[in-house]
Amino acid sequence: MKNCTKVSLETSMGRIVVALYNDTPIHRDNFIKLVKEGYYDGLLFHRVINEFMIQGGDPTSRDADSTAMLGSGGPGYTLPAEIKFPEHYHKRGALAAARTGDSTNPNRRSSGSQFYIVTGSRIDNQALGMIEMRLESQVCQNIFVNLVEQHRDSLMQLQASGDTAAVVHAQQQLAAETKAIYAKNPAFYSAEMKKTYTTVGGAPHLDAQYTVFGEVIEGMDVVDRIQQVETNAANRPKHDVKIIKATIVE
Repeated sequence: MKNCTKVSLETSMGRIVVALYNDTPIHRDNFIKLVKEGYYDGLLFHRVINEFMIQGGDPTSRDADSTAMLGSGGPGYTLPAEIKFPEHYHKRGALAAARTGDSTNPNRRSSGSQFYIVTGSRIDNQALGMIEMRLESQVCQNIFVNLVEQHRDSLMQLQASGDTAAVVHAQQQLAAETKAIYAKNPAFYSAEMKKTYTTVGGAPHLDAQYTVFGEVIEGMDVVDRIQQVETNAANRPKHDVKIIKATIVE
């Protein structure tokens, strides 16, 4: 964390400091840019779920009345996924980018501004084992989607040509390449990760699906207080929890 950029979120319930990872540079630089622009100042933590996470960064939440439906706002762009599993995972205190679902967002692009901080809960070994079994398919899907994106132009040309056999062959080649890439770096939980999830907690069911780009280094007690506030049916706090000021920690 020594060489990471740190950001202070002064909230209406106290101060949270996050460190931004250097190996997710697109998300890091975008977050820094928005902080320097004052983008987050005055925004709400509009979605709060106890023992799961707190979410903010929707610009429509600024000065929103109590009946407003929040969660769909952003800066007008999305970010390419920088999913670095198992290097970064959804441990308690993880900072990650929100996004729309796979059905409309197969490349798992991140919201340009919305983020969440994981609180989570402790996971027993049996449940963690089941989640670990699902990780293989999730990681393979990530690899395959990335390969498709890399070969998008040639695949589109094949589809436009109407050569069905060639399209199928190309898909088979990508599937084989996916397996080869996965075999070099298979997905599993290390002993340290298992210890973290079973003793400290987190949200492992999100691993390999969302970009984790930082973590809380100060103020986790503030995050805990926020997660415990009373919310409505849409998981919005009944009494606004606001980011008063976001600043780069010098």
